[in-house]
Amino acid sequence: MTEGQASAPSSDLLAARSLTCLRGERVVFTALDFTLPAGGALVLVGPNGSGKSSLLRLLAGLSRPFAGALLWNGADIIQDPDAHRGRLRYAGHQDAVKPTLTALENLSVWAGLDGLPEPEDRSRQALRRMSMAHVADMPGRYLSAGQKKRVNLARLALAPAALAPLWLLDEPATALDRDSIDRLAALIAAHRADGGMVVLSTHSELDVPDAIMLDMAAFGPAAAEPAP
Repeated sequence: MTEGQASAPSSDLLAARSLTCLRGERVVFTALDFTLPAGGALVLVGPNGSGKSSLLRLLAGLSRPFAGALLWNGADIIQDPDAHRGRLRYAGHQDAVKPTLTALENLSVWAGLDGLPEPEDRSRQALRRMSMAHVADMPGRYLSAGQKKRVNLARLALAPAALAPLWLLDEPATALDRDSIDRLAALIAAHRADGGMVVLSTHSELDVPDAIMLDMAAFGPAAAEPAP
């Protein structure tokens, strides 16, 4: 099937089974389980240090769990890490905007690396969706922190959900104004409507309707200890 053709509703499923994560020799979380279907959203909440970013890195394949498994449609993601990396988009705390490239060039490079057709046209459209068309020709070094964040998030709009169904977003609303947060919420809603799924952490007022809330503190080592 080529891009642009109609497709059947996605039946993708992301699941965590009995996950344990260590940082150094410290248990960050343990016995963590969840199931996320196509079109779903999982919002990670909990205090700093409870493992929100650590879980996102596990889901991105940037680190491995100490115990347990992460499954995509029933198969452990470590069986085919390249395929898993190809199906996801990860936006962490650090922006990936190259200072010598314009906003448009940054997005065009990402689109080219993803093998997407018409990378410049896609990039212009993505910038418009984040209200960033006016900085298309501005080098990254001149962008504010909020503008860099919006360019980084615009990458999410480059590929359709059929090609990159899994979005992993670590505090995506940080440094964004209210209008930009609303635009991000619209991007997420459109992605889910197309059968994509989103896992995100946030302390901001980001509207994610019908999301599953996962309190990371419930899986900390203290929570796993038996009551006296």
